[in-house]
Amino acid sequence: MLDQARPFVRGPYYSSAAGKQKFLREIFDKTARHYNGIATWGWFGSGKWYRREALKRVGIERNTRMIDVASGTGAVAAAALDLVDAPEQIVCCEPSAGMIEEARKKLPVTFHQCSAEMLPVADDAFDLLTMGFALRHVSDLTESFKEFHRVLAPGGAALIMDVTLPRHGVLRWVLKAYFRDILPFLTYVFTRDRDARLLMRYYWDTMDQMTSRDDVVAFLEQAGFREVQHRVFLGCFSEYTARK
Repeated sequence: MLDQARPFVRGPYYSSAAGKQKFLREIFDKTARHYNGIATWGWFGSGKWYRREALKRVGIERNTRMIDVASGTGAVAAAALDLVDAPEQIVCCEPSAGMIEEARKKLPVTFHQCSAEMLPVADDAFDLLTMGFALRHVSDLTESFKEFHRVLAPGGAALIMDVTLPRHGVLRWVLKAYFRDILPFLTYVFTRDRDARLLMRYYWDTMDQMTSRDDVVAFLEQAGFREVQHRVFLGCFSEYTARK
């Protein structure tokens, strides 16, 4: 049995799991208006293309019923809208009211304000569950992955996307320089928002201290998932896939 995943506690952000979620809700609420812009220029406009391709790789179809957990401003759901028949097939779950408010401006889908550990939907309700670049924000992987398993229909797929630093080499050095120093600096230059800069610095710190790839796979298997796989694309994009 794996130990409970510990929340990130180093740095000037919080010192407990409860403090972590309070910090995240507040900073995402404060910076939501900037988030789409940062995500666009910060990833050089590649985000929607990458998410569409990841959804295709996991086997999304026109009739797929999908739940997007920690949906933020709706980037994964927006990519999925082009691949399913109707917006009614997509449900977004997100703890931050500010992020939901931004997402509603562009997405005619169902929203729930909630955490990954407690999804207010029925058992066996979805064919696909996604989480895009938010695994680091989860305090309890055990409970979250149990919820992911519960809400998927038998045979349903989970797709968890995140950034994972290479263990060694020049690419690791480049990514470290970009995420730790350049992206927070540019964020402040473009937004003049100290909270937005703090969020981007927090992203680096959590990226540097994320749960290991092997442990994420083990937590998914412990939750009852089968066919659990981890793949890396373009050197730093991690995709965890699994089936119920």
